[in-house]
Amino acid sequence: MKTLLSAAAVIVALALPGQTVHAAPAQAATSITPSALWLDDRGEHINAHGGGITKVGDTWYWFGEYRPKNAVPGRRYVSCYSSKDLMNWTFRGLPIDMTAPENIGPNWVLERPKVFYNARTKKFVMYMHIDGPLDPNETNPHMAYKLARIGVAVSDKMTGPYTYLRSFRPLGQESRDIGQFIDDDGTAYLIFEARPTKGFFIARLSDDYLDVVEETAFIQAPIEGGALVHHDGLYYLLGSGLTGWRTNPNKYATAKSLKGPWSEFRDIAPPETNTYQSQSTLLLKVVGSKQTTIVFMGDQWKPDSQWDSRYLWMPLEIGKGKLWLPEPHEWSIDVKRGTVSFPTKKP
Repeated sequence: MKTLLSAAAVIVALALPGQTVHAAPAQAATSITPSALWLDDRGEHINAHGGGITKVGDTWYWFGEYRPKNAVPGRRYVSCYSSKDLMNWTFRGLPIDMTAPENIGPNWVLERPKVFYNARTKKFVMYMHIDGPLDPNETNPHMAYKLARIGVAVSDKMTGPYTYLRSFRPLGQESRDIGQFIDDDGTAYLIFEARPTKGFFIARLSDDYLDVVEETAFIQAPIEGGALVHHDGLYYLLGSGLTGWRTNPNKYATAKSLKGPWSEFRDIAPPETNTYQSQSTLLLKVVGSKQTTIVFMGDQWKPDSQWDSRYLWMPLEIGKGKLWLPEPHEWSIDVKRGTVSFPTKKP
């Protein structure tokens, strides 16, 4: 594999473009409130959209698209936050802050970053959706989703900086929205949507996590924002419909094996709510001493003010082949026990 060493290749995590300074929170958060402003340790609304979570030791790391109000034209960013309780998050910088790689041109896309830790190589491997026009001189924003690739970057540290390696089409297929999954045996998989196939793939990563090497399953369903979890002997796979920025009823299917066969897709919430105006990005599995909780991580996009986009995280009702997203309201989690609670509503 050829490593591209260009001005965009070594990615730094220092600048905070378009950041607004607020006072730090007065006290630690004790709950999560879906759709509300979610403040980090600096008092800033968390800016990590289309994100993924990687846990190492007792710490979770949240990576996402950093979409500042005054982004530098032609630059794209990934943010990183860390937490030990999933409720309070510390900003760890921008592990990616780069211009367009591989001569894609300034009208390019970096979306849905996901980080895997490879215990064998001791490397942190970031996958991301990389896109742009076929012609690097094309300036029409509607042409920015023609390359349909995934990008790969690596680092010796979770928080970066990450070195960009390359982009490619996995298994020779177009790839736009991506998701990540680590099975109980430690095998790493990438989920990606391939528009021409009218479906999406679950694909195994190579031993060093730097390539996509095997089609594990192809699901003939027009789904993006794919998320996957293994729970009580069943795999639950969900995603959203192909409606762009508009929300829609997210749906899920189940299987006893990743290879399938997969069940028919069913709604995860009342369809008229359009998944409570959110889109899936990850199913987070929290294994505690008392129970295991599966958390739905969703984005509530604001396309005209993306820096203010919100998050809908809620514990799922899941088991025996059924999965349901309850109506969102304030909740808290004890990550050591794996239990959730719901604060008493004030009159």
